[in-house]
Amino acid sequence: MNRFLLARRAFIAGLFCMGLATGPAWAGGGSAGSGTQPTVSTKDYDLYRSGNAGDALPPRPTSPMLVLMGGGIDVDDAFRAMIAKARGGSATQVDIVILRTSGADGYNAYLMAMGGVDSVESIVIKTRAGASAPQVLDLVARADVLFIAGGDQSTYIDDWAGTPLEAAVQAAVARNVPFGGTSAGLSVLGQFDYSGANKSVSSAQAMANPYDRNVTLDRSLLNGLPWMAGVITDAHLVTRDRMGRLVSFLARLSADGWAGWPQLRGIGVDEQTAVVVEGGIGTVMGNDDGLGGRTGRAYFLKPTMAPTTVQPKTPLTFRSLQVEKRTAGGRYDLVNWPTVSPYFISVEAGVLMPYPY
Repeated sequence: MNRFLLARRAFIAGLFCMGLATGPAWAGGGSAGSGTQPTVSTKDYDLYRSGNAGDALPPRPTSPMLVLMGGGIDVDDAFRAMIAKARGGSATQVDIVILRTSGADGYNAYLMAMGGVDSVESIVIKTRAGASAPQVLDLVARADVLFIAGGDQSTYIDDWAGTPLEAAVQAAVARNVPFGGTSAGLSVLGQFDYSGANKSVSSAQAMANPYDRNVTLDRSLLNGLPWMAGVITDAHLVTRDRMGRLVSFLARLSADGWAGWPQLRGIGVDEQTAVVVEGGIGTVMGNDDGLGGRTGRAYFLKPTMAPTTVQPKTPLTFRSLQVEKRTAGGRYDLVNWPTVSPYFISVEAGVLMPYPY
């Protein structure tokens, strides 16, 4: 692990100790936790268990489910959908495993209270060696629902890519275990990932220079997930004004030859939003907004031509990207990516136009 990453982890841990790390990436289940001691603690991982240690053994689902959650306050209905999928219409409860590299047991009480849950086991993987620990691999192999918490996606990539843990997660998905992630967890679900290995990049910075040192892309973790071919994702999309950087990521992927522009896709998910995908159809879910409506905004991007100008230290020009917006209750076909109710956005000399949301 490099010195920068070690220093970054120490800094984040310090913020938690001072009570300062309370931004949206840590909201809901991503919070620091209850303050209880780990059930198991080693130098490589901590395990926080709520509920029963034995296997619940519900029937195996016959098809996959993928949950793309955009960060902030967790979407209750998306977790309920994962639990229901794992139960398969039976009365058997399920065992949920949460993967993370920071935080603690923030999801445990939240998910145990949903009903139908036999146990929640949150595993905080502190080193790359933790991604080979037998108990960690055993818990993932026996999970009925599997979810990646928010945090820092660069640590997921550095510590998990190419490890037995990655293979165990892929195997779980292959046996149709409902799987998903939020915020940083969402960022590693596409075929291509924004790694955030340096500092986070803003839309303005990425569009002004698509080769900015903070535009760090990766393709080493969790490739081959259902419906994610050619896809790069981004979370907190509207709240943090990230549409411009998502377009910039697509431009870089095309210019660097990672995929041809006709095959590239972008999925941007806002806070308090989840896209629950079954049978290739993504259904957008959100929370009660307290005003008689629901949160929930997701955006599905498809280039219609190659980017015009993608060069270092030069503003980006990338025209006519098709956007399909869906709000809570809306659906979109992630197999065919059809043109249903589109609008179009462009980046012209580093400026995104028109209003993209």
